[in-house]
Amino acid sequence: MKKNKNENPDEPVQALCVKAYQQHVDQWVHRYGVRYFNELTNLAILMEEVGETARLMVRLYGEQSFKGQTKGKEALADELADIMFVITCIANQTGIDLTAALAKNLKKKSLRDNQRHWNNPKLQNSQKP
Repeated sequence: MKKNKNENPDEPVQALCVKAYQQHVDQWVHRYGVRYFNELTNLAILMEEVGETARLMVRLYGEQSFKGQTKGKEALADELADIMFVITCIANQTGIDLTAALAKNLKKKSLRDNQRHWNNPKLQNSQKP
């Protein structure tokens, strides 16, 4: 990713588009992280962050209870942001434009699934089993 010397990674992030977020993360990595971790290390970090999110969601929406202090949606938002950060690092270091990838992926899903879920009888009843 190209660095824009005019942008400060310490400034509050307000309504960033994906491309701007990728640039912001790249600036942060080079300012504070020295360099990106290698791809496999980032994959392991991603799995760790997904696990932390799963643990939190099981306690927020599932049947497990918190040990000690209860956490809420703010903690979930932070964990989801951690996942997004690591995904963005992986995209940056592998040269993937997430804006283009997300648009292509949503188009694929729209074409493939435009009737699939409407025709799924399991989704017609909104009550939980």
